[in-house]
Amino acid sequence: MKILVAVAWPYANGPRHLGHVAGFGVPSDTYARYHRLRGNDVLMVSGTDENGTPIMVAADQAGVTPRELADRNNEIIRDDLRRLGLSYDLFTRTTTRNHHEVVRDVFRTLYEQGFIFEQTTIGAISAATGRTLPDRYIEGTCPICGFREARGDQCDNCGNQLDPADLIEPRSKIDGAPPVFKETSHLFLDLPAFADQLVSWISAQEHWRPNVRRFSLELAKNLKPRAATRDLDWGVRVPVAGYEEREDKRIYVWVDAVVGYLSAAVEWARNRGTPDAWRDWWQNPDARHAYFMGKDNIVFHSVNWPAQLMGYRDIGPLGAGKGALELPDDIASSEYLTMEGQQFSTSRGVVIHVGDFLSRYDPDPLRYFLTAAGPETQDADFTWAEFVRRNNDELVANWGNLVNRTLTSAYRNFGVVPEPGELTEADEAVLTAIEGGFDTVGALIEQTRFRAALAETMRLASLVNQYVTAQAPWATIKDDRDRAGTVLYVVLRAIDNLKLLFTPFLPFSSQTLHELLGYEDVIAGELRYEEVVEGDDPPYLVMTGDYDTWAGRWEPSALPAGRALPEPRPLFRKLDPAQVVADELERMRRAGGA
Repeated sequence: MKILVAVAWPYANGPRHLGHVAGFGVPSDTYARYHRLRGNDVLMVSGTDENGTPIMVAADQAGVTPRELADRNNEIIRDDLRRLGLSYDLFTRTTTRNHHEVVRDVFRTLYEQGFIFEQTTIGAISAATGRTLPDRYIEGTCPICGFREARGDQCDNCGNQLDPADLIEPRSKIDGAPPVFKETSHLFLDLPAFADQLVSWISAQEHWRPNVRRFSLELAKNLKPRAATRDLDWGVRVPVAGYEEREDKRIYVWVDAVVGYLSAAVEWARNRGTPDAWRDWWQNPDARHAYFMGKDNIVFHSVNWPAQLMGYRDIGPLGAGKGALELPDDIASSEYLTMEGQQFSTSRGVVIHVGDFLSRYDPDPLRYFLTAAGPETQDADFTWAEFVRRNNDELVANWGNLVNRTLTSAYRNFGVVPEPGELTEADEAVLTAIEGGFDTVGALIEQTRFRAALAETMRLASLVNQYVTAQAPWATIKDDRDRAGTVLYVVLRAIDNLKLLFTPFLPFSSQTLHELLGYEDVIAGELRYEEVVEGDDPPYLVMTGDYDTWAGRWEPSALPAGRALPEPRPLFRKLDPAQVVADELERMRRAGGA
């Protein structure tokens, strides 16, 4: 089966923090790795979102050009996500020639079909700079629910889409000054034209997370045209007469970014020398499309992007009459992750950047926390105390301890996977239970119920811990070496299977365990960078991986008796709570936050 994993595009206006990767990062990679293990043909795409006024504002603040800022942050974000193990087939950027061409094709086709029209509206200008203020840099009181920190494009409290001019007492988030509003002409996407189609389509998606489906239906029932262009000089040019020749008009970043899922697939295919391969996912009714994001991006993925896909169909040059572009099958949106009870905010210093975290701690404990205690279906809070507790009391004490004591005992007493004697009922029962996990855990992952899937895997690890404690091979070996060898064989087989069940969640430690069990191939290997050249444009790097060479399969393994075991080492390290607090205080001191 063809599986498209469409991952929300992180803004390149700065490094990403834990709240970001809790929404788009770890869940999408868990899903992609699982489907690769199942033998499905996965295409996981995304990149840095580098167009629009948020980039211009950040560049002004940093005293650099938008291109310089985008280049710098693309490198930082790309490296952070590689270190976290996000296994993209292509992680690219929205400033490529390919992306601009695909966006313009989609935009032009929608315009020619009558789904984009011109309208005079009110635009917001910074009184200090004279530049357009992006909607998300304007806040005020929501005219619908009264929320005092509503954004210019959307109220996060009631979920309604807004325009900056709708806000009560609007103010710039940059300098706090009221924006200046003036008339300007823009092109609008006629969302109401798709209202009936969207309501019917969303209503049929009963497998979506309830919060996503409910929220999307409310949006689809109250649609209004949405601006598709903006007054700025950085981004994708507008392919419409009267706009294209103007230096002060560009396609609105919300239009441009979601087209990135399609443009990245096109780029991936071209980079491989198979330019039409993207059609196997995008124009294939049997392919499955899963999207991953935080809840503030639901509207763009469940309403705006589907409307563009419905309007484009197969009419434009890219479609080539070879079939309609496929709509999302699943929209797995996470809620918000807070930090010590506060909303993540870079400007207020309430932030833990991914790169900083990974400079101190391994990636798998973070992936474990964000899955086991993250904001999958409701807001969740990251605290250092809870991170340490989860690491020490769950990851180390349950799974890590099981692996370490079993490998140590087998290595010291046998040096190889022991030859088993006749298996008892208890032996068979524990193996049957673990092997059954491929069905139960797999079903939960396919439903994007990652927390439940990880909890079930940990429960199975606990079951094996109970078995080995009851059988006590370290005691039995004194009187019955054969029986002790049989027990260790059973536990090693169980661990070998659990390793695969944990791989989507904990790829780094699973690969380490794979090697500690004597395997020489790869179930979760390194990601890599490749250089791409487009015409005379400067070359740029993309992230990818050679996943066809990865050997793991989502099925019970057959660990052979007699295989030599290398010297064991711990999968995880126990954290000292006092040292973690000291490290965090030092980080805050260096950052000027304490």
